[in-house]
Amino acid sequence: MANRPTRTRGLTLQHQQQQSRARWTTPLTEILVNLMVDQVHKGNRKNHNFGKKAWKYMCDEFHKRTGLKWDKEQLKNRGAVLRRIYVTVTSLLDQSDFSWDESTGAIVASDEVWAEYVREHPDAETLKVSGCPIYKELCTIFSEPPTNGKHDHPAEHEGGDPNSCPPEQEVSSSDSEEANDAVNDQETIQPSTPSTTGIRKRGRKGIDDAIAGAILEMAAASKLRTAATQQHNARYTIANCIAELDKMQGVDEQVYFAALDLFNKPIAREVFLSLKGEKRLIWLLRKCTSDPVL
Repeated sequence: MANRPTRTRGLTLQHQQQQSRARWTTPLTEILVNLMVDQVHKGNRKNHNFGKKAWKYMCDEFHKRTGLKWDKEQLKNRGAVLRRIYVTVTSLLDQSDFSWDESTGAIVASDEVWAEYVREHPDAETLKVSGCPIYKELCTIFSEPPTNGKHDHPAEHEGGDPNSCPPEQEVSSSDSEEANDAVNDQETIQPSTPSTTGIRKRGRKGIDDAIAGAILEMAAASKLRTAATQQHNARYTIANCIAELDKMQGVDEQVYFAALDLFNKPIAREVFLSLKGEKRLIWLLRKCTSDPVL
């Protein structure tokens, strides 16, 4: 009986430690990023930070979408990692030799420029390989004023607006604490030591590892989406439509050539190839013989 309170406290501590090590995957990160972007668009970010109501909404909505009841601190820790990614990528893009390709998420530069930069900043090797597919969203979340993705990176860094602060200065003391706490989400909690210098070094390494891991996860997801899109497009090609059209009976010359024009539309190609049997011919006749005015 005397051991029961100790055991209960031990279980509680174990549960808290498990909660502090939330495992973030690419889909979970994307859900959080989309929630943060939505709150920015609704005007719920003030002085570079989200208020209590915004975080409560994001926690509740994150739970609805994922089934994971993670608290505000866990989401804020991930947000701190995302902020560090934004600062790192923006600092890189401030150099004229680098650019960001929105369609692929790649950070583009010549091999010589990358080699020189990586020699001075070894951590950038991950960005060279994987890029940053969500940089557009990160600009919306963390830039001031928000770019809403209208530029490759915030305009104030290009035009030198004297009233704006560079990303490094935007990170407040509370943000620095969030960045240090984010290490606990990615790695085992480090024991405290008397040396504050050692703690900062371990914290920096953990943050860099978290950034690298997040970038690799998002790059992998981006590649999967690209591959799925390419596979989808390869199925619904004009050539496949023409091949199926040639097999059909009861298609006169007028409808045939009208169908060729119709196949210039991706949606029409997908509908045509998805329909089977007589339904395909009925749909085609309706599309190719109906009066455009109607």
